[in-house]
Amino acid sequence: MPAYIHGNLAVEQKTGQKVSVKETKKVVYRNKTLPVQEKLFYLFTVLVCVVVASLIIWRYAQIYEINTKILDMETKIQKLQAENSGLKRKVDALSAPDRLREEAIKMGMGPSDDKQISKVANKSNDNSSAVAAANQKKTEMTP
Repeated sequence: MPAYIHGNLAVEQKTGQKVSVKETKKVVYRNKTLPVQEKLFYLFTVLVCVVVASLIIWRYAQIYEINTKILDMETKIQKLQAENSGLKRKVDALSAPDRLREEAIKMGMGPSDDKQISKVANKSNDNSSAVAAANQKKTEMTP
C-alpha cells in the first residue's frame, strides 16, 4: 500500500494483514461406477432399439415408394383406357358400312358382276385343276 494515501499526513503503515483461514474438511462421496456387464447390457439395449427403429423406418419408406408407384400406374391405366375408348369410337366410325360404301364409290369401285369374277386354278394339284375347270364351265353356262 502506498504511503501517501492521505496526502502528506504521516500515517502509520499497516504491516501485514492477518488472514484467518478456517480449514474445513469436506467428505467427498464417490459414486460407484457401473460394472462392465451392466454397461454392455445398456449398450446392447440401445443398439437393439436403434436397429428396430431403423427397420421400421426402412419398411415405411418401402411402403411409401410402392404406394407412389401404384398411384403412377393407376393414372397411366386411366389415360390408356381413355385413349382406348377414343380409338374404339374412331374404329366404329371408320368401319360403318355406309361410310365404307361411300369411300368405295369415291375410289371408283362398285358392286361386282358375274362376268368380273373368275376363278384361278391351282397349278400344284392336278385334281384341283379339274375342279377349277368344272367351276369355270358352270359360271359360263349360267346367264
